Formats: sequence, structure tokens, C-alpha cells
Amino acid sequence: MTVRILCVGKLKERYFEDACAEFQKRLGRFCNFEIVEVPDEKAPESLHPKDELLVLDKEGKRLMRAIGEKDFVVALAIDGRQMTSEAFAAFLEEKEIEARPLTFVIGGSLGLSNEVYARADMRLSFSKMTFPHRIARLLFLEQLYRGFKIRRNEAYHK
Repeated sequence: MTVRILCVGKLKERYFEDACAEFQKRLGRFCNFEIVEVPDEKAPESLHPKDELLVLDKEGKRLMRAIGEKDFVVALAIDGRQMTSEAFAAFLEEKEIEARPLTFVIGGSLGLSNEVYARADMRLSFSKMTFPHRIARLLFLEQLYRGFKIRRNEAYHK
């Protein structure tokens, strides 16, 4: 199974890099896994809504170039479907049977462009709460690892 996470921006804090690297190493046991980072656009706090759309569009085009034609694309979005860890594990099993590359997309500080949402086959949400994209990446890696551990009935999930 091929699983990719497409992210806008690089991790800047060493502790996030270390934690994500640990989960990336662990995930290599379960799938062909990679994280692809695309550059983010500068987006000061006080952007005009038109400028926000321009930033989203530029980041979205970069993400779209990294998405494969046959990929099953899951956009991480606050308005997406919420699942339990067990349901997510079942989702991973279903996608493995389909044998399509599975690509999860995490946007930058402004989210994702309409173009990326339109390409997505599904939207997934952790919570109704908003998380910084760096934390979202770490949370998602942990849940992905948990999902594979649940599928294999291995100790980790309690």
C-alpha cells in the first residue's frame, strides 16, 4: 500500500521534526510511506480576503502538481467526516484492497484551495476544533500509525 501525506510548508520546530520522523519510521513497516512538502506562501495575519484567495490558489497549484491521477485523495478539513480510530483502521483496510495510492492533504495556515477540495475524494476531520497545520501533521501521523496497529491487532491502541 502506498500512503503519502502532502503538506504545505516545512516544520520549523525541531521537536515536531523529531516526533514526525519517529512516526514516519514506524509507518515504513506497514506501507510505502512518504511525506511531500510544498512551499508555503507568506501570509501575514492581516491579509485582505482577495489576497488570501491568491495565497490558497498558489499553494493549491503546488499541491495539485504532487497529486497523482489515480490517487485516492483525502483532504484534511474541519468540515470533513469524523471517524473513530477503529473506523479509520477499517477505512485503511478498504483502501488497501482497492490498491490505489492513498494521498492525504494538509493545508497551510489558511487551509486548502477550492481546487484541492474539488479534487479530493473525501474530506476528513479530527475535530470541530482548529489546529495549527504542524500539530495536525503530527496528530495525523499518530492516527495513521494507530490505524495500522489496530488492523494488525497489535498492542498500542487501548
